[in-house]
Amino acid sequence: MSTKEKIQEQGSVDTLEQMNNEIVLYNDEVNTFDHVINTLVYVCDHTPEQAEQCSIIVHYKGKCTVKTGVYKELEPRCSMLLEAGLSAEII
Repeated sequence: MSTKEKIQEQGSVDTLEQMNNEIVLYNDEVNTFDHVINTLVYVCDHTPEQAEQCSIIVHYKGKCTVKTGVYKELEPRCSMLLEAGLSAEII
């Protein structure tokens, strides 16, 4: 393998490693389905159907990954979810 190929391969690995962060939304007994759905549409750019599916998963499973990406792009979104009264974290 040439040096150029090694550098390209390393660049691909670095890009993949950056995508390992997720915003996980947790269930609570406070927020309504409508509030969670509307917040996911606004904050995470979900379609209404996608937001509804996530809210159902959270309700029955206790948690759901709602957004995946680079940490610095997820951080403001997670903050907005928290400010809206939802329980979420970046992992």
